Amino acid sequence: MVGSVPVGGDAPISVQSMTNTPTSDAAATLEQIRQLEEAGADIVRVSCPDEASTAAFRTIARESRIPLVADIHFHYKRGIEAAEAGAACLRINPGNIGSADRVREVIQAARDHGCSMRIGVNAGSLEKELLEKYGEPCPEAMVESALNHARILQDHDFHEFKISVKASDPFLTVAAYQQLAEAIDCPLHLGVTEAGPLRSGTIKSAIGIGNMLWAGIGDTIRVSLAADPVEEIKVGFDILKSLGLRHRGVNIIACPSCARQGFNVIETVGILEERLAHVTTPMSLSIIGCVVNGPGEALYTDVGFTGGGAGSGMVYVNGRMAHKQHNDGMVDHIVELVEAKAAELDAARAVEAAPVIALG
Repeated sequence: MVGSVPVGGDAPISVQSMTNTPTSDAAATLEQIRQLEEAGADIVRVSCPDEASTAAFRTIARESRIPLVADIHFHYKRGIEAAEAGAACLRINPGNIGSADRVREVIQAARDHGCSMRIGVNAGSLEKELLEKYGEPCPEAMVESALNHARILQDHDFHEFKISVKASDPFLTVAAYQQLAEAIDCPLHLGVTEAGPLRSGTIKSAIGIGNMLWAGIGDTIRVSLAADPVEEIKVGFDILKSLGLRHRGVNIIACPSCARQGFNVIETVGILEERLAHVTTPMSLSIIGCVVNGPGEALYTDVGFTGGGAGSGMVYVNGRMAHKQHNDGMVDHIVELVEAKAAELDAARAVEAAPVIALG
């Protein structure tokens, strides 16, 4: 458990990001956490590099509506302070925070305050002795590091932990996680670390994280992008949606457009993506430029629009042809239909979830 969020087993795969504001600025950090929560984040990590950060973390943890992971490196006291301040989880490497006594103190603080832990192994910061043993970062070195750290926690009878073994190379990352999944039975936090800018980082992450999830490996994910952290949440959910593992918001099915298009598909889809970002209800929308594939795609989506001739196209609702719509008012009309369908689906789910009261 990371606060109220279950990780592992049959729990939904959770999506994480990390704040990049100075943690000592509690107001700015809370605002970014709010933005991440609005985007769908289940868990947010906050770096605690110094005493000013852990002091502010108390306010941040108290006011955040989603559980927070305190990112701890080197100084064991920061881990103790973060646990006392309300962290739901501590991200540490037990081997880099000092003596056995200091490790024991951090573990005891986590136990006393109901914190779980994440052992975070990165290819770029492996222990010197492992680099000397293996010659370079490799899956074997990363897994050995992870298991050594896990053993420290297990030796102290602490078992509320998950592990990550990340690299910036997606193939190295996947190989390490495959070996780790064979070696230990505990929740795994997935990610291709330092994946890069928004576009190329998204591709690397989709290849690496998607490969592992497809193989049944992984319980929680973080997409690491040199971009607005909100984009990490969006990409994370897009990866899960593409694999059919979790659904949030509108899944837009759109053609790449060609000379047959009856309207500007690319511009329309861009506008719709922005205007429908507030819809969190899982549902599908097809926007196809012509009648070659449009009617077929619309049969399997909640709402659809297929381009036609003479400046108008056909609207589909629940997979059925509904009515014609002129291109000029198409975007507003589709937004209204999607919002109405979302409300309908939400109401239906509320009825299904309502407790049944037996009479008599």
